[in-house]
Amino acid sequence: MLRLHRALLALTVIAGSSFQVQQVAAQADSAAALDGLRLPGLNNYAPASLGGPLATGELGEITLAAHLANDAGEIPSGLVWRVFGTQAGPDEKLPLIATARGGTGVFQLAPGSYLVHAAYGRAGATKRITVGREPHREDLVLDAGGLQLNAVLSGGVRIPPAQLRFSIYEVSDEAIGDGALIIPDVKPGSIVRLNTGTYHVVSNYGAVNALIRSDIRVEAGKLTEATVEHRAADLTLKLVREQGGEAIADTAWSILTDSGEIVYETVGAYASMVLAEGSYTIIAKNRDRIYQRDFSVVPGRNQDVELLPSDLLDTRNQFPD
Repeated sequence: MLRLHRALLALTVIAGSSFQVQQVAAQADSAAALDGLRLPGLNNYAPASLGGPLATGELGEITLAAHLANDAGEIPSGLVWRVFGTQAGPDEKLPLIATARGGTGVFQLAPGSYLVHAAYGRAGATKRITVGREPHREDLVLDAGGLQLNAVLSGGVRIPPAQLRFSIYEVSDEAIGDGALIIPDVKPGSIVRLNTGTYHVVSNYGAVNALIRSDIRVEAGKLTEATVEHRAADLTLKLVREQGGEAIADTAWSILTDSGEIVYETVGAYASMVLAEGSYTIIAKNRDRIYQRDFSVVPGRNQDVELLPSDLLDTRNQFPD
């Protein structure tokens, strides 16, 4: 058996468009207030108040706007605003005062101090604000950008989106293993909003061993487009009595690397899978007969692979009538 080659990475990073990132990141002026406190989870959000009071008594008006970067315009939609009181309750959670969805929001609040959190996808920022009797405006800078992921085969051949998935992780301090999972099962071409930073991205083509890992940097106020190249192929295996014949049902399949590691097992007339570039041993068992064939996967060359009577390990046994 030939030696298994590792998948190679082709990464294209393109900075463009103002769009971006997420992760709840408290700014310096509110970090101390949030330390050790738990923000309550929310399932429903009320619309932003445009004049109707959210509390009784004399209220102050505050306008809240969010920006991806210092020099970026207001985010027009897609935000989730949460306004919290600054004193934790018995459950060590900050009380939720008001919520809203959309872009820039106007809130009517009792004068006092609050913590405001703006979430934009997975990006976010928290800021302490003070509400007085006079109308006031506060701007939050999310320091966020966008990440758009895709993958191709050698030569730029498109991979069916249904066979692709991405997972985004924090960058691990360890030499081995991924960091904390941030977003699983990201669809190719979708835009993920993240806070500025470096992220570890894993691209899976199929469900076996066609996998690419890369670290990608997200910049504030920009869209980062990353395309990886998978060196793999889509294969269909079948056991036949003669070349081009019908596949034999109830066949047990095992696919081994050149080091003897089993990467895939299934039972059926056909075995379909995506395999990374490299050399493999295909083993098919039907009744008490075992067939074996060594096979090399060529990147981008999708094909059917047939096991024939000549691949029978013990040639004294033949196919049953």
